[in-house]
Amino acid sequence: MQETAFIWDLDGTLLDSYEAILSGIEETYAQFSIPFDKEKVRAFILKYSVQDLLVQVAEERGLDVDRLNQVRAQSLAEKNAQVILMPGAREVLAWANQQGIQQFVYTHKGDNALTILRDLGLDVYFTEILTSQSGFARKPSPEAATYLISKYHLKPERTFYIGDRTLDIDFAQNSGIQSINFLGTPVDCNHQISCLADIPSLSL
Repeated sequence: MQETAFIWDLDGTLLDSYEAILSGIEETYAQFSIPFDKEKVRAFILKYSVQDLLVQVAEERGLDVDRLNQVRAQSLAEKNAQVILMPGAREVLAWANQQGIQQFVYTHKGDNALTILRDLGLDVYFTEILTSQSGFARKPSPEAATYLISKYHLKPERTFYIGDRTLDIDFAQNSGIQSINFLGTPVDCNHQISCLADIPSLSL
């Protein structure tokens, strides 16, 4: 199993953080007097990303997207205590560690992700943690995976990106690596799970 590597997404995968994210967006919208429809926003960020949402809102309302991002990031950082682990997250990370599986994170979250992982005591499981501030093109660009594969001599056929959105499957496919995802798709690289506890029983 030593040749296997896991690259983890965070929001909706290891971290149950969408309520905190939505609360942060709601506060940001309020500061700029933007009407907030929670379910529409939830559907949008699940399909695309928070960044795509803010870009769209900025364009529609003639706002500075960098300012929107600053306000949202500050609001979200104040809600770290609301972020909890997905069921089975700590157990599957410990299992993978015991199996000798090398583990990484690649997330669109900013460097606040490092604080959250430290506060939860999870940072010790990861060889490297890449965030939106690491300088790589956003998913589904393969840039971040290419970097990790090259730096750590990972085998693409034994490397799995674990996520919860179609975007994450697209990222794995574009990167030439395998996918473990809560969603099912017809692509050959994807292994569907219903919960994180399913991972140890997969034929990887």
